Amino acid sequence: MTTLSTPLQRWFDTRGWQIHPHQQAMLDRASAPSLLLIAPTGGGKTMAGFLPTLTELGSAPEPGLHTLYVSPLKALAADIRRNLRTPVDEAGMAIRIEDRTGDTSATQKKRQRADPPHILLTTPESLALLTSYEDAPRMFAGLQRVIVDEIHALAESKRGDQLMLALARLQTLCPEMRRVGLSATVEDPQAIARFLARHPDPCEIILADPGPDPDIAMLTTDAPPPWSGGGAAYAIPAVLEEVRKHRTTLIFHNTRAQAEIFFHNLWLANDEGLPIGIHHGSLDRAQREKVEAAMVRGNLRAIVCTGSLDLGIDWGDVDLVIQVGAPKNVKRLVQRIGRANHRYNAPSKALLVPANRFEVVECVAALEAAKEHDLDGETRGPGPRDVLCQHILIAACSGPFCADALYAEMTSAGAYAGLTRAEFDDCLDFCATGGYALRAYDKWQRLMRRPDGLWQLRDPRSAQRIRMNIGTIQDTDTLKVRFRGRGGKPLGEIEESFAASLSQGDTFLMGGQIVRYEGLREMTVEVTRDPGRKPKIATFMGTKFATSTQLSQRILRMFQHDSWPELPDHTASWLALQREVSRLPQPGRLLVESFPHEAREHLCVYGFAGRNAQQTLGLLLTKRMEEMGLAPLGFVATDYATLIWGLDAVMDPAPLFDMAALEDGLEGWLAGNAVMKRTFRASATIAGLIERNTMGQRKTGRQATMSSDILYDTLLKYDPDHLLMRITREEAMRGLVDFSRIREMLDRVGDRIDTLRLSRVTPLAAPLFLEVGKVPVAGAADERLLAEEAQRLMDESGLAQIEIGAG
Repeated sequence: MTTLSTPLQRWFDTRGWQIHPHQQAMLDRASAPSLLLIAPTGGGKTMAGFLPTLTELGSAPEPGLHTLYVSPLKALAADIRRNLRTPVDEAGMAIRIEDRTGDTSATQKKRQRADPPHILLTTPESLALLTSYEDAPRMFAGLQRVIVDEIHALAESKRGDQLMLALARLQTLCPEMRRVGLSATVEDPQAIARFLARHPDPCEIILADPGPDPDIAMLTTDAPPPWSGGGAAYAIPAVLEEVRKHRTTLIFHNTRAQAEIFFHNLWLANDEGLPIGIHHGSLDRAQREKVEAAMVRGNLRAIVCTGSLDLGIDWGDVDLVIQVGAPKNVKRLVQRIGRANHRYNAPSKALLVPANRFEVVECVAALEAAKEHDLDGETRGPGPRDVLCQHILIAACSGPFCADALYAEMTSAGAYAGLTRAEFDDCLDFCATGGYALRAYDKWQRLMRRPDGLWQLRDPRSAQRIRMNIGTIQDTDTLKVRFRGRGGKPLGEIEESFAASLSQGDTFLMGGQIVRYEGLREMTVEVTRDPGRKPKIATFMGTKFATSTQLSQRILRMFQHDSWPELPDHTASWLALQREVSRLPQPGRLLVESFPHEAREHLCVYGFAGRNAQQTLGLLLTKRMEEMGLAPLGFVATDYATLIWGLDAVMDPAPLFDMAALEDGLEGWLAGNAVMKRTFRASATIAGLIERNTMGQRKTGRQATMSSDILYDTLLKYDPDHLLMRITREEAMRGLVDFSRIREMLDRVGDRIDTLRLSRVTPLAAPLFLEVGKVPVAGAADERLLAEEAQRLMDESGLAQIEIGAG
């Protein structure tokens, strides 16, 4: 058994602590090439990751970088540095610990490269930048260990792919480097282990005691949820009552706009003046840090937040988590639940608040999955090639490279293990020349092959431009918001597209305040306070989650029960009436309803494929209907269904779902569509074809879009098989349009399509008529009008006996 160093053991003894079994296991296996620890939130997994490092460094370590810690969040890196200083300082160990993120000063960054600390805490982007410098071999010469925290969050995005390519580079520089992954919520430990380890090396997995199950339930409210919408205003009194009963409550939302709306309504109802705050990624950094500091001090009773507080930061004395809106993903729910009672072997307490009637079903399904430890996750495909192109350019910045060696290095990263040499050469040619249609332009002639066979930058000065554009995060184009006047206080950022829609006098929510748009000055949105007006809500482009495949299948299985005692009466009665009037969707089958309503014919397709896929299905089905001589007029989509309306009834929908025809329709629709152009712009920026940052300035969203659109149109016309066009099609299919879920659904269903012709709107279809854009309601009376429209629809569908929620 490996023991702690003497100063560290004394520190544990003075506190009366003993190390947990999984922490001891990490010490005992410290020499393993790759090690993955899965431990519950509050289980001391970060300390477990660092114990071998602190033990190896001892009280008087030699100079040089020993351990690199990589976090998905800058704030998490800073938090870990603060927490790690306590044992190091109190144990009297002379260990230098520093973080390096986008917030670190240029002077400190320069010093860190010349004289690195013993432990450096950073992010994937900052690490990629460090590997691009010529002196990287000297800086990382003594590196012994890399710790990747919250690895599950990185494994789901291109940031993780970029990180693993950077680790492959570090492994070349430091062959004995050991890798450690830390995670709390993993549905497939073996998949994360393969992601972490150097291919084809094995990775050892340590599973800590998961501790007690969380205490999770649905929040009981006096009013039932409304039939549609995502604001959950109906639950404000019940949420406020829970805030009163607890020390600190985190109130999670799935989007920034919903967080702003909820915070505004909560504040209006907060007659006692309880201290509450709001935290999301569009707020000004100073405002976020002010809220974080107040949380650590325990000065806030509630914080309305988004995914910005998802990960492992230990924020004060949180004893309750409330999730507003269906979590869409069981893993995300478990991660958020873990923010409460952030202590080892203490059960977390959480409440779910469905935003609308269908989300009641989804929340119950998510609760059952969480209690059964049935986590969900989508299988990731091979590593994206736009990230690979960026890595080739990063490698060139650090000095001449051998293509054979770089290919071998890249294929040691798990996601790229299946990369063929032809695919690599394709990316190398693109980086060198820009590809067939662009090789005549000097701008994209970036690499050259020397007589000795090595590749290098054609112009060494281009290294600075490449470094300025490193990263895979594609921020929404935003504009700063600040109060008007000299030295006006900054509030945060809003999307450029939202700012363009504003006229002087328009009001919107920002940081919980109602502000009035006064104008645009030097690319800054100037506002004044206007607390007396009804706000025009800013639609922040936060992540729009789709319900996972596993959760959707669980809901379908729930529909097959004879009764639903686990559901509130109003929701159980709704489903029972759907079964009586029509039919409930079933696993392995596709339910399609058609019915007339208000002189229009309607088709409702219950695909349960997630919002993106259902939206794409609506586009493709309406295109097919046009080809077949039918007359579709429009559609709306939710996570579970697509509702199409038009002039003609569809009596036999089966031909609409011909997979070959749908794929042809998708290719044709994507070719000139804005979705493709947006996807191309993102991939072209990551791959280095488009530079957002240039010397001393950053292109505006409009400038970047114009240059991107010109390039896209040029390649579409002259070189449609260009590498970037192929990458764009792959990315669009996988991400924005989620066509893989449509294909998976139709493969599973086959010819088992249940078509029902009905005389009126059905109970399950009725809420789709209330989706945004279908029922035009606006102004001060919008909630009342929406409630009246809901009542009329439910009366028509036979739901008059069920109480209607107006929230």
